[in-house]
Amino acid sequence: MVQRKEDAANPPQDREKVKLLQRLRKVRGQLDAVERSLNGEADCGDQLMLLAAVRGGVNALMAEVLETHIRFHLVDGAKEQIAPELAEDLIDLVHAYLK
Repeated sequence: MVQRKEDAANPPQDREKVKLLQRLRKVRGQLDAVERSLNGEADCGDQLMLLAAVRGGVNALMAEVLETHIRFHLVDGAKEQIAPELAEDLIDLVHAYLK
């Protein structure tokens, strides 16, 4: 398999870190929206919707971190690796649980 020049400059761990930081910034923006709604005395229903979005964002961030951990530490780089099929099942389980 030939590795592209931009792939060689950005190893998978770096790309994953960038994805996680982008997701974190999105969650931070959602939290800022909650704060603005509380300061602006927004409708309770609107505040609850914003809080649900924050919860979903945090769950998605947690799922990404767990998936990265499974892929890089239990499958690819671990001394005692688990079977790739088991890793995929575990990732699916994490995503289903955190929805």
